[in-house]
Amino acid sequence: MSEPVQAAGLYVHVPFCERKCPYCSFFSIAEGGNRELQQRYVRAARIQMERLAAGAGEEEISRPRTVDTIFFGGGTPAVLPVHLLADLLSTSLELFDTPGESLEVSLEVNPGTVDRDDLLSLRRAGFNRISIGVQSLDDGELRRLGRIHDRAQAEQTVTWARQAGFSNLSLDLMFGLPGQDLCSWRRTLEQALALKPDHLSIYELTLEENTSFYLRARQGDLHLPPEEIICEMMEWTQEQTAAAGLRRYEISNYARPGVACRHNLKYWDNSSYIGIGPGAVSFLANTRMAAIEDVAAYCRLLLDGGTGDGWRRVWVDSETLDRQGRFRETVIMGLRLVRGVSRTRLQERFGLDIETFYGPVLERLREAGLVEWAGEYLRLTPAGLRLANTVMAELV
Repeated sequence: MSEPVQAAGLYVHVPFCERKCPYCSFFSIAEGGNRELQQRYVRAARIQMERLAAGAGEEEISRPRTVDTIFFGGGTPAVLPVHLLADLLSTSLELFDTPGESLEVSLEVNPGTVDRDDLLSLRRAGFNRISIGVQSLDDGELRRLGRIHDRAQAEQTVTWARQAGFSNLSLDLMFGLPGQDLCSWRRTLEQALALKPDHLSIYELTLEENTSFYLRARQGDLHLPPEEIICEMMEWTQEQTAAAGLRRYEISNYARPGVACRHNLKYWDNSSYIGIGPGAVSFLANTRMAAIEDVAAYCRLLLDGGTGDGWRRVWVDSETLDRQGRFRETVIMGLRLVRGVSRTRLQERFGLDIETFYGPVLERLREAGLVEWAGEYLRLTPAGLRLANTVMAELV
């Protein structure tokens, strides 16, 4: 059963950072000042965009010529000079069809990597949504996280972004940090809400393998808040964001009405997206493709072999999902959304009924108070939202 072709999201992975944070498992390299490598990366990314936009004779990747969201993530995209970011955005707008003024163009920045003039230039270049990696507004916590900024710089960056004309502004925050208690989290959240963001992404710290924090925790050298404090932090977060007019729409995301991140909704709806850059993932025509996590090799393949088959060889892993695999992924990703997944929509997309497909597994989760029906939507209960990983594991 084929799905109708819809506009895709375009994700541009900028893999450079000033330094590698001790908790981060995303692919990036601490080469923030390597201008030669950055310029090679931009040239390579342009070639990859050109080949994908042209379809290169491959039907399965030529379908999504229209994109209605663009997201520059990383890494830290803003370590690239502004003119290089503007060049990449301009290339994407030239190569892909877009819906004009309704196009959402997001950029991740970190305090300490941009100033007011940079933000003015980025806004003029066409970026209209900004996500600022604040993480904490406690200077001690920021030092322990290995961040290059302090509270004052974070607040200044928000002010500059507003002055530059960003009317869609998101902040990233983290809780459950080393040395953090309920009082310090309350202060950070209150101070963040006082900045009047349009969107908040609030993540509990998770210890990912191959990170410094993971190794320290295994050695007994990293002390995190106990589970009962984590639960209190989550409850406080829900109360305060709601009071501030930010509606929780996904496990970790809160937004004012009308400004949920439309690009990320594509992931949660299991829609098509195009990934540009080393380490970026694409999901097209039911096939997921991951690019090589090596900046130098990525550039070499595209710059030296881009006119041949080098652009294809940047993909080092691919998986084509059958109908049941797509169905499972759509259910699991969709349950991250507070609204849940539509039984009717799933039936239309896949010809499968969720209750019949999961049978006793779904009934067990319902009896355990982790999922519930709200009309045609299956959604996580408040308890299910707290234990989302447990629920998802049952549905794989």
